[in-house]
Amino acid sequence: MQLRVDALDAHLAKSVAPLYVISSDEHLLALEAADRIRRAARANGFTERDVLTVERTFKWGELLAANQALSLFGDKKLIELRIPTGKPGKEGGAALQAYAKDLSPDNLTLITLPKLDWQTAKAAWVGALQQAAVYIDIPVVERSALPAWIAMRLSAQGQSADRQGIDFIAERVEGNLLAAHQEIQKLGL
Repeated sequence: MQLRVDALDAHLAKSVAPLYVISSDEHLLALEAADRIRRAARANGFTERDVLTVERTFKWGELLAANQALSLFGDKKLIELRIPTGKPGKEGGAALQAYAKDLSPDNLTLITLPKLDWQTAKAAWVGALQQAAVYIDIPVVERSALPAWIAMRLSAQGQSADRQGIDFIAERVEGNLLAAHQEIQKLGL
């Protein structure tokens, strides 16, 4: 199921799904979406957390083992799988397809990926994840949309600025949302 990032809060208020995938090159927005999912998971009793990062030496059996392993205290578990390159390889693709077919009801899985290129987006493992997961593809905030994004963030913390002030911030951060977020937080102080 495809879900827009702005609809995530409404979705999480209803219920949590067993599998979420976040794909984005906007690190701040991806991190914020993942934090919202983690908070909802915690509120729904997923108290244990396993974090797996796919690197060169990653063994895909670890993911399948984490899904099947029972908690020592019988708690529900949040499994986070981070794939920084967005390319799990042939073995990883097969493992992700198998994982998507055999989701445990006692686990909530969060997979984070960078924005996938067109060739990778057509891979079978991506299709399997899109069918089994709540798939959140967060687009890049273009430079032309940055002033509106800054104004929205200022408004969210109960502040406002004139167009000239917003344009000044947008020019200084040069499209870096993390830097813009920090500047907005400083203004909030």
